[in-house]
Amino acid sequence: MSIKTGLDLELHQLSLLAPQGYFLGLHIRFTSPLMTFQTYDQAWVDHYTENGFVLRDPMIAWGFSTTGSIRWSDEGLLDPFHLFDEARKFGLCYGVTVACGPINSRTIGSFARKDREVRDDEIAALSLIVHRLHDMTQPPEELTKAQIEALRCIAGGDRHAAAAEKLGISESALKARISSARIRLMARTTAEAIQRAKDYRLI
Repeated sequence: MSIKTGLDLELHQLSLLAPQGYFLGLHIRFTSPLMTFQTYDQAWVDHYTENGFVLRDPMIAWGFSTTGSIRWSDEGLLDPFHLFDEARKFGLCYGVTVACGPINSRTIGSFARKDREVRDDEIAALSLIVHRLHDMTQPPEELTKAQIEALRCIAGGDRHAAAAEKLGISESALKARISSARIRLMARTTAEAIQRAKDYRLI
């Protein structure tokens, strides 16, 4: 099974467990996640963004301070800016947040319902999925020499023909190296692959 197929299957299960939507940030490093997925209603996403709630979100603060899972209704959660009151106006009435991974590569997911509290068995299922997705998308520790050379040429401004000539290979071979690097870095584009390789100090 490919990584993409595995991801799609796991994300589909999240959608079933979080009918009011979810947000998932995988391997957050320097405040920027490797991947993000979200299915919240666009009206809430716009409201959240326009009001800068990310800086005041109690679940983000909790997710960076600990790992495990917690219901949004937990009395121990501090919400001085009343973000949960705002969320309820958009149907995000009940929810749970799950966090896992080391602090320098933390994965945080929040999952919402409108009708009732999330049950213990559902929290357990959500936690397992989040952990699997975290493991499945673990950034690579290294690239092959061929992949590094190809990405460095393109990052340096070479077009495919020039990069292939510089490396003494055909254009199709160059494209194959870049494609394999994109797959290894789980990047959709070459530009994204180059940026991730730089972020991970692989090139």
